[in-house]
Amino acid sequence: MNLSPTAQATLLLTSYFSTSGSEDTRPLSNTEWGRFALWLKEKSTTPADLLLSEPKALLTSWHDPRIGADRILRLLSRGHSLALAVEKWQRAGLWIVTRSDPEYPGRLKQRLKTDSPPVLFGCGNKALLNAGGLAVIGSRNASIADLSFAELVGTKAAAEDTAIVSGGARGVDESAMSGAMHQGGIVVGVLSDGLLKAATSVKWRNGLMSGNLVLISPFYPEDGFNAGNAMARNKYIYCLADSSLVIHAGKKGGTLNGAQENLKKGWVPLWVKPTSDDTTANTELVAQGGHWCESDIQRLMLSSLFENTPTGKKEERQVDLFSLHEQPEIFAGGMAESRHEQTDEKPLSQQIDFYQLFITELYRLAATPVTVDYLVEHTGLHKSQINDWLKRATESGLIKKLRKPVRYQIQ
Repeated sequence: MNLSPTAQATLLLTSYFSTSGSEDTRPLSNTEWGRFALWLKEKSTTPADLLLSEPKALLTSWHDPRIGADRILRLLSRGHSLALAVEKWQRAGLWIVTRSDPEYPGRLKQRLKTDSPPVLFGCGNKALLNAGGLAVIGSRNASIADLSFAELVGTKAAAEDTAIVSGGARGVDESAMSGAMHQGGIVVGVLSDGLLKAATSVKWRNGLMSGNLVLISPFYPEDGFNAGNAMARNKYIYCLADSSLVIHAGKKGGTLNGAQENLKKGWVPLWVKPTSDDTTANTELVAQGGHWCESDIQRLMLSSLFENTPTGKKEERQVDLFSLHEQPEIFAGGMAESRHEQTDEKPLSQQIDFYQLFITELYRLAATPVTVDYLVEHTGLHKSQINDWLKRATESGLIKKLRKPVRYQIQ
């Protein structure tokens, strides 16, 4: 498995290589990685620069009471464990995508920003990660009628050339995915556990072999079921899609919580299947901002589910200053040498002027007056970093600062 130095460092810092309870040092969570990655950006340093013989020197100015430098160094020292795990996963047909890779789903970056998972494990057609489509969500213990509805939604999606995004769990998820897969449709499955087993499962074999299915997980590929992971992955299902349809939501549980989070964050439109079952929370979801879909599956046109957008705005690509072109290198055990140590090239952090990258983005984002909050939302950068660079650009005459309210516009 070819992994760039940045990918290697990201894996070492954020991933488990054995069951989560058996490792001495806990990898960085999404939030912790977001803070650390932001610090690296502000220091004009990349994760790849940590793969040095003495990474401790780079961490002398890092001070965080919750993420000590010793913890980071211990995580970076797991090179041998990484090599063994990667070899095992590769034999099972798994691959790895990090935020620095061009294949990483743009929708996750745009919607979740620094909370998007730093690493995705997967199998199947990697190109489908940016397929978008319809997220189909529902309980494991839905009725036979609801399961049939979900399967027919999958069938219709295949006929209408719409991808199905779901969670791969027993019940509504599996029914919708199977309905699409059996008709040759595109399917994206976001698993909360057991990715390694799923890669060799008969259930998904035809879809994986045909190239119409991709299964991914942000969690350790050999983990068993974990309720926390199952709840956490719901947002990834919504954020990988362009619209969503809840078939059956229980009065409590992951389906309801995930749908409510989507309504709160406004990621994608939320449609709900009409039902007379008073044990469901479908009606509550509509009262909170969801929309009833056509109840007759034969009359339901999936294209209509993409017409009602929460914001009415076209999504913009988020800047990711770590998405730099690097030559992939094979991890052969231990710590890999960084690319600039093997050649006469300057270190990557010296080749890239991140301030100039920011100014380049301003030509796109600030052609008309914009606020600092707008720039934070559309670049994923920390507000203090943006304010520093805006002050520098204003003093040099590159941008104009407007007042009442404060806004900025490229000159």
